[in-house]
Amino acid sequence: MTLYSRDTIEAKLTAVFTPDSIKVVDESHLHAGHHHGASDHHAGFDGSSGTHFRVIIVSSSFSGLSRIDRHRAVNKALAEELVSGVHALAIEAKAPGEPTRR
Repeated sequence: MTLYSRDTIEAKLTAVFTPDSIKVVDESHLHAGHHHGASDHHAGFDGSSGTHFRVIIVSSSFSGLSRIDRHRAVNKALAEELVSGVHALAIEAKAPGEPTRR
């Protein structure tokens, strides 16, 4: 499993979406000790960084897209990361002028 940095993910999303603003938060530490009941997928996860992220991004690329299509676009941009180490990705993708939660 490859671990990713906040900076790496931010740079990749910036290159794809040219955002007005972007914030990538590594939330891996919040998931220490969690696991799937019937799986050892997270057995022994110690909360080290690089596996769980929250992305808050504002870009004109999202204008006219549904929430699902925005999430699909972000997931597509980070496809390599999602199959090789990033386990969880919370996404808030907005077009300029739309309110954000944070």
